[in-house]
Amino acid sequence: MRTVDHKFRWRRHARNVALIVAALVFLDPQGASAVEPGVPDPPSGLLTDRGRGDVAEADRDFATKVRLAGLWEIPAGEMAQEKSNDPRIKSIGKDIAEQHGVLDKLVRDAAKKLDIALPAKPNADQQGWLDEMEAAEGEEFDQIYIDRLRAAHGKIFPAIATIRASTRNDTIRKLAQRTNQFVMTHMTLLESSNIVDFGALPTAPAPNAAAPGPAGTAQLASANASTPAIGGTPVLALLMVALASAAVTVFVVRYTTGNSRRPSYRRRSRYS
Repeated sequence: MRTVDHKFRWRRHARNVALIVAALVFLDPQGASAVEPGVPDPPSGLLTDRGRGDVAEADRDFATKVRLAGLWEIPAGEMAQEKSNDPRIKSIGKDIAEQHGVLDKLVRDAAKKLDIALPAKPNADQQGWLDEMEAAEGEEFDQIYIDRLRAAHGKIFPAIATIRASTRNDTIRKLAQRTNQFVMTHMTLLESSNIVDFGALPTAPAPNAAAPGPAGTAQLASANASTPAIGGTPVLALLMVALASAAVTVFVVRYTTGNSRRPSYRRRSRYS
């Protein structure tokens, strides 16, 4: 019975330690993984792409926006490789141009499947940005290139979220998923230049207190906003880490003490 009880207690303690480790990983997700910007590789197998579901006007407009982005950002990236004197800007231009080539094929394939007409040349604003870059040289070109592309990506970012969350068509849903990952990568690449003029970017609109949301969202946001913190870390998180550490300490002490106190039994020979 003693051996069975010991095994049961050991399994229980092992389970508790596993839960503690999982909690620590949850509290420090940055330590668990780190992702560097690169060619996006979305989890394609998790979403269907059969052209099923109603295609709204917003879906068609989204596909048009994705196509337009490639029509000017690809030549802009090619200019960055030719006109910039900064190796970092050249690299950013190359990466974004190549990735937009991939994204452009994705949107053309989706448009063909859904019978959506796409533009063949940039719009007037985009052509104006390309002309502006063509006339600039050196550091002036670098600043224009980085700022124009960063502002454009910031504008399409919310549109992607709206379509991803609301579309009824599975092909558009998958296109939005992929576009989102490309755009996030491009914003990261552009910001890695360290010359983005963030002060020139539009500010976020004021929160709408009357906007409907899931039950409990407002209360959760309020609780998070009022949670005290120490050095930027919420007190609750620090308390959980302290409790987890204490639990591990107690387990180690009890287990080692139990082993040292457990009597040893010598197996007696049946002939003694």
